[in-house]
Amino acid sequence: MPALVPLFGAYREFYRERRDPEAERTFLAARLAAGEAVVFLAERGGAIAGFTLLYPSFSSVSLRPIYVLNDLFVVPTHRRQGVGAALLRAAVAFARERGAGYLTLETAKDNPAQRLYEAEGWRRDAEFLHYEHAV
Repeated sequence: MPALVPLFGAYREFYRERRDPEAERTFLAARLAAGEAVVFLAERGGAIAGFTLLYPSFSSVSLRPIYVLNDLFVVPTHRRQGVGAALLRAAVAFARERGAGYLTLETAKDNPAQRLYEAEGWRRDAEFLHYEHAV
């Protein structure tokens, strides 16, 4: 997990959050210890090149487990080298092995990774809207 925390901080920074290594470490440790998250790390040349973080959930409609691909981050120097695609494929394989109905993700409207998602078979939802409510 020590290798994940700096990447997780960089991911949060991409989404305009201030880095907080201690809070990030605590958050990740709690999720992993409780079995509330699954992490895949990608390595290139002995260095961590990226990660994806999945959260398990359920679909009442399909009566099956699902996974939320909440985070995908590739270190800038490793982008466009297949790292992101490999992480997405690992997530799909993992979910399939566990009988999940589907994976879901959301991303910023201006995130260039949309091209990667679509190239890897992810489809933009044209039927449902996403809403949030601050608490």
